[in-house]
Amino acid sequence: MFLLWVPVTLFLSFIVSQTWSVQMSWDNWNADLRNREKEFEKPSSPPHIIFILVDDQGFRDVGYHGSEIKTPTLDRLAAQGVKLENYYVQPLCSPSRSQLMTGRYQIHTGLQHSIIRATQPNCLPLENVTLPQKLKQAGYSTHMVGKWHLGFYKRDCLPTQRGFDTFFGSLLGSGDYYSHYKCEGPGMCGYDLYEGEEAAWEQDRGLYSTVMFTRKAINILAKHDPRRQPLFLYLAYQAVHSPLQVPARYLERYKGIPNMHRRKYAAMVSCLDESIHNLTLALKRYGYYDNTVIVYSSDNGGQPLAGGSNWPLRGSKATYWEGGIRAVGFVHSPLLVNKGTKCRSLVHITDWFPTLVTLGEGTLDEDLNLDGYDVWEAISEGHPSPRHDILHNIDPIYTKAKNGSWKAGYGLWNTAIRAALRVGHWKLLTGVPGYSDWVPPQTFSNQRLTNRWHNERVRWDRGKSIWLFNITADPYERVDLSQRYPHLVKKMLLRLAQYNRTAVPVRYPAKDLRSNPQYNGGVWGPWYKEEREEPEEDERYNNLLTNHLGKRRWKNQSNNRKLKRKVEE
Repeated sequence: MFLLWVPVTLFLSFIVSQTWSVQMSWDNWNADLRNREKEFEKPSSPPHIIFILVDDQGFRDVGYHGSEIKTPTLDRLAAQGVKLENYYVQPLCSPSRSQLMTGRYQIHTGLQHSIIRATQPNCLPLENVTLPQKLKQAGYSTHMVGKWHLGFYKRDCLPTQRGFDTFFGSLLGSGDYYSHYKCEGPGMCGYDLYEGEEAAWEQDRGLYSTVMFTRKAINILAKHDPRRQPLFLYLAYQAVHSPLQVPARYLERYKGIPNMHRRKYAAMVSCLDESIHNLTLALKRYGYYDNTVIVYSSDNGGQPLAGGSNWPLRGSKATYWEGGIRAVGFVHSPLLVNKGTKCRSLVHITDWFPTLVTLGEGTLDEDLNLDGYDVWEAISEGHPSPRHDILHNIDPIYTKAKNGSWKAGYGLWNTAIRAALRVGHWKLLTGVPGYSDWVPPQTFSNQRLTNRWHNERVRWDRGKSIWLFNITADPYERVDLSQRYPHLVKKMLLRLAQYNRTAVPVRYPAKDLRSNPQYNGGVWGPWYKEEREEPEEDERYNNLLTNHLGKRRWKNQSNNRKLKRKVEE
């Protein structure tokens, strides 16, 4: 038997090397395990996107902005997500929706004046690529429920032709919440509820639209497999737009509000809040929630004459004052990095297009000519926003300011033209910005409005056609600085002129009598044909024209009707 003697130092070095090797292997295995766990925790697919757009909700009309209206669901979702406290939309329905769908300003789509009306041969221009089209290219299943209001005069304008796999909802801007009928004038009434590209007679059970749309959205969630394909759901509620209708049980909560318009409006908001609660429960029940981004936004400011409140902001819906364009908005998602925060960076409704397409791992081609920015890092992580200015709009058709002129605009801009621009802290308005009063909460009583807010009525605005405000220091637009800082006014007027040079012609065609639902089976829907194929169609058109010309009463009352329509839109 032979004994092999090994030097002690050599033996110890062998042991250490083996121990180190084992330790390194263990560390590598642990690191690999941690990486695998991270990969497992990371969503295996792009996030599901739920975009909730509500109609005419005022800046104050949510609990976390100090409202008397109870919105526990919205308050909780916003508190656990990111509140957008420097967030802007457009002052009316169609403009906000067009900019959401295209990521482009109104001046670049031709929709810079008013809204798309049911009787106009007009819609979101077909050459514009839409948000659902880009998400569909990225592999998303795309669905829309609710209010379209981007035109329907021909089939190519319908939601299912603009990128949505399915559509259930209304094509017009407003209508009865239960019967889903809408009148645009004497003898111009029709049904407005669609499933895909056909009237949804068989789907209609006379349900209140907020409830009906929510049930449809939940049904879509239930039928889709969230593990197989990402989902984009655009849920555009009719609420809380006029007419003020709501199930009676919600009114019981607001007996203490004496003004009936405000009471009904508050009840409508509560019904909306409850519906969103049911929607979020469904997201969790069907396995979406952990990999979902929920965006909540109003489409414009509230209408005080229809119960809404923008206090303490100035103005209302349809105006370029902050009360018309500064919106309630938040993002809620488990994927947010900084939850429970406020985003005070500048964010605009055009930003959702690039933000959501990028989030959905889609592509943004240069030829899209977007006006929006990807603001996800600003929202989720608190980074500075890439956006530094917003063109609120330039409307060359709107009523001109009587005292506006090129001279008042230093030869750079005709201040008679209605326009508004935000650059950094500063906001410039020209022309006629719209109804300019502040409407405090105590306005909503049984007394006449004019007796309640006379102290807030603006007298010194008469004769003006240009305003400048530091919105950061003066968000309520009480101190006009246009006389104090003429150099800033000139810079911003020059910027307006630069934007205007990129504008396309306004699309605002005259009323087309062929749009009358009585010639479409009593349904609002596509009517336009490039060439009328049958003599019978010519005869029907001529008869309708004759009837229209004979309606003198309709002509005499047109001004009153226009005023009423402005209130309702």
